[in-house]
Amino acid sequence: MEGPDTGASSAGSERPGEGPLQRADRNMLELLQELRVAQTGVQILFAFLLSLSFTDRFAEIDAVQRWTYVVTLLLSVVTAGLLVAPAAVHRVTFRRGVKQETVEMGHRLFTVGLATLALTLTGAVLLVLDVAVNRAFAISVAAAVGVVLLAMWFALPLRLLRRSPANAERPPPGDRGAARL
Repeated sequence: MEGPDTGASSAGSERPGEGPLQRADRNMLELLQELRVAQTGVQILFAFLLSLSFTDRFAEIDAVQRWTYVVTLLLSVVTAGLLVAPAAVHRVTFRRGVKQETVEMGHRLFTVGLATLALTLTGAVLLVLDVAVNRAFAISVAAAVGVVLLAMWFALPLRLLRRSPANAERPPPGDRGAARL
């Protein structure tokens, strides 16, 4: 098991001899690396959703499917925007003396982006299964997908934080707004 004595550390935690600016730099790099993983999938999903409206079968979908498509497409745009926003915020605030605030804002934007990504994926599953199988099956599977994604991306990490003895002793460095997102 990794711990502070092995030289390994988790994101946000202090490293020996690391000052606040170095920690903020490291946290920003880690955040941007995590965003790269999510952005690729969102871009592929967005492209898929855009292309659907140009297929022959799109003209055959009913009103519920059409609105599911519209909402899911718009959610994918918002998700893409939220996941690109931390990099944009970093670029605009570069060398302006607000590194820690930039990291905190990036964290919040990414967290909201993950929530909208879960909704987008759930909507895409709902749409595809409604067209491919039937509405009742689509709704039940999409609901299960949404619950699983929220559990893996939010409930599981929050459970780890509650069980962490280090977390009970002190808040993460630079996390002045733990109650805010």
